[in-house]
Amino acid sequence: MKALVFPLAPLAASALALAPVAAGAKVAQVSAQGFVVRHLVDVSAPPEETWAVLIKPSVWWDSRHTWSTDAANLSIDARAGGCFCEMLPNPASPKSAPRGTVEHMRVVYVERPRALRMVGALGPLQADAAMATLTIQLKADEKGGTQVLLEYVVGGYTRTPFEKLAPAVDGMLGEQVRRLSEKLGGAFSAAFPLPETTGERAPEAEPQASRPEIVTEPVQADPPLDGIVPLSDEPPPSDGKIRGR
Repeated sequence: MKALVFPLAPLAASALALAPVAAGAKVAQVSAQGFVVRHLVDVSAPPEETWAVLIKPSVWWDSRHTWSTDAANLSIDARAGGCFCEMLPNPASPKSAPRGTVEHMRVVYVERPRALRMVGALGPLQADAAMATLTIQLKADEKGGTQVLLEYVVGGYTRTPFEKLAPAVDGMLGEQVRRLSEKLGGAFSAAFPLPETTGERAPEAEPQASRPEIVTEPVQADPPLDGIVPLSDEPPPSDGKIRGR
């Protein structure tokens, strides 16, 4: 029987330390309540083309970070309530009914070609009581390309401390952003730039260029980056009119 491979990384602390991390990756914020991962990339493709590729993970997601070991089984139904799902084919007969399916995330916000937001705990986080939100925003640049901003906010309860989970999650998502950028003719940016902070930094046993920097501080809103305005946390004020059913 084939051993199950966790899509993110094994949950043992020693294995997390060895998880691959994209060059220049950075965990934006981490605390006992959760953590935030951000990545930024510039691609030469316009927003519409970038969006079309973004919602087709089968062509850019790393097969090593799937339950079926094949990214071709991934799909995103880009509408509210839609599923970022994976089919688990029958290994004995690929053309027969699949042996199962996986819901990685559920779509809660779609604004083509500007924003995609999904909720769900990826990989082994799914086995804990973790809650997470992934927001991907696209912004046209002056050269006709697109700036892609990815943010993954994780909270809830996990049996492994967030300080140990954050680097592995950051490395996995950083790799997916890199692969997306390569598919669209872009270059992976050097980490999402953060404002200067005064919080204490977690001690590091050995300086390692390949490991992300972890800042132990309360989660705070960051200023907009180059015109990218995060989606509002609050709905727009009501004008008193009732719309819809």
